[in-house]
Amino acid sequence: MWLAAMLSTSLLEAACSVGPENRLARQNTASAMRETALKPYVLVGAGDIAGCTSLAGAAATAALIEQIPGTVFAAGDLAYERGTAQEFKNCYDPTWGQFKERTWPTPGNHEYGSGAGKAYFAYWGERAGSAEKSYYSFDLGQWHVIALNTNCKAPGVGGCQAGSAEEKWLKQDLAEHGRSCLVAFGHHALYSSGVFKSHAVHSELRDLWRDLYAAHADLMLGGHEHSYERFAPQDPDGQLDVEKGIREIVVGTGGRSHDPLGSPVPNSEVRNTDTFGVLKLTLWPDRYAWEFIPVSGAEGFRDSGETSCHNSRK
Repeated sequence: MWLAAMLSTSLLEAACSVGPENRLARQNTASAMRETALKPYVLVGAGDIAGCTSLAGAAATAALIEQIPGTVFAAGDLAYERGTAQEFKNCYDPTWGQFKERTWPTPGNHEYGSGAGKAYFAYWGERAGSAEKSYYSFDLGQWHVIALNTNCKAPGVGGCQAGSAEEKWLKQDLAEHGRSCLVAFGHHALYSSGVFKSHAVHSELRDLWRDLYAAHADLMLGGHEHSYERFAPQDPDGQLDVEKGIREIVVGTGGRSHDPLGSPVPNSEVRNTDTFGVLKLTLWPDRYAWEFIPVSGAEGFRDSGETSCHNSRK
């Protein structure tokens, strides 16, 4: 519907001119606009990336990113163990740092392991916001992408509950993008099948999820668990909702290490605990496709699918 309206407006403006040259120009304009409008964007990334004790995993996932044009998301815990300036310089920068100009980051808990996250904010500069406002958003065509700071108790964050600075910002940001398709990313997951529930399940994020759900968000990406897990669309209370639910994908597979998973929690559809890799999202104006790409090539674990965007159905 949105594409038809855009094209009809442009063609109406052009219809004031007559003659074969103008008709040809009108057709070319419509064709070019259609191609531009239907062009997909790519968002690719992972969390839990560069462990300074061994850079092999981060180097392998960086080699995948190098082959994939598009925008990169880095979902926290980027430089282990404590997110120091030295660790960013020696470990993150030689691997995923080569894509810094096309990367949008969010902090993990390890970024706050030293100096209240100062090295993280110094490394990224304006791209990461500030310690006082470490969440932001941007657009990829029809898609609105939201980077959240899920370290709710970290210095400068001020909590994630309803009425907190981050929650109020998120609600306003979503209200300003009511017709966009929506994907958010942060470090922690609301739901995960991780062995230790205090590490795997973060109920403090539920109010942020409530805002995302009310705005018909499609995807929530995270890490923290060093594994891959994809959930069926669900509501903030963990109830299956295939019509309006948020699909959560935990992709803590950036190269640091592997974590086991426990028994699957409700709505968990796909899990893997022994593969480094990246999640590639292909974002069309009315739908998206996901693909987990392993470092191990064609024989490695893979996961993929495609579905429509909630707000494109309005």
